[in-house]
Amino acid sequence: MPATQPIVALVVRQNTAGVEEPVARIVEFLRGAGYRVVFEEDTAAHLAAHPVLAGIEAMSVADIGSSAKAAVVVGGDGTMIGIARQLAKYDIPLVGINQGRLGFITDIPMENMLPALGEVLQGRARAEERSLLEARVMRGGEQIFCSVAVNDVVVARGTGAGMVELKLIVDGEFMYNQRSDGLIISTPTGSTAYALSAGGPLLHPTLQGIVLVPIAPHALSNRPIVLPDTSEIVIELVAGRDISVNFDMQTFTSLQLGDRIVISRSPDTIIFLHPHDWSYYHTLREKLHWNEYPNNEGKLK
Repeated sequence: MPATQPIVALVVRQNTAGVEEPVARIVEFLRGAGYRVVFEEDTAAHLAAHPVLAGIEAMSVADIGSSAKAAVVVGGDGTMIGIARQLAKYDIPLVGINQGRLGFITDIPMENMLPALGEVLQGRARAEERSLLEARVMRGGEQIFCSVAVNDVVVARGTGAGMVELKLIVDGEFMYNQRSDGLIISTPTGSTAYALSAGGPLLHPTLQGIVLVPIAPHALSNRPIVLPDTSEIVIELVAGRDISVNFDMQTFTSLQLGDRIVISRSPDTIIFLHPHDWSYYHTLREKLHWNEYPNNEGKLK
């Protein structure tokens, strides 16, 4: 009886012109390497009209999580974050092929995707574990919403609304009341996203920390702060209007005064698989356009 083929799932960014050709090459490559290729359901629906890709089996996220060896994500960081949030509880490793513009976590370039993909799936990979945040919205002592975030949880005012006032409590201890346009609560992964744009620090992804970054604070003394990721952070809405909380800019819920957002590290984590020569610092140099690059001898030019 032949051995069961290991399953590799493909997740592809939707509404991307010309994506069918590289996806077809990936499918052919994976099948040639002995893998059973499946599409995540939304990907299958999006690519169903393409003659080469139309017959590929579709799987739900739950089925992928329970049966696949890995998930290969073709797109940008937003696509990766979207599927990572869904697959985190299944401990399935993720491989990112970058068809976006920035690509901090979808790190394999399209022009090198097949050799890099083969290397990773053959075990010559660098595995990297990333943390997530979990947040619960409490109203009148009852939980009304709960979600996870790969990058950040953001509490912010709506367009045209004035400042919000937030009360922060960390591990049961009052920290401060803050008047601002909002607050970013970020993982180390998210420190290169919205938190960086708002003036937050870069956190190496292996650090066990949570960074709080005020958005346009009224008091200039309200600075970013990094807390242990064992902390429980409670944010209470004191004043303001048209306030919402979002998770990775993908899931939103509206808030009322008196609501509390309880944030802590999620028990789930994400595993990214990188090529063996991947470097976090090279990614920062490339994506942030740092202007000094080492030559082959490791000396500054």
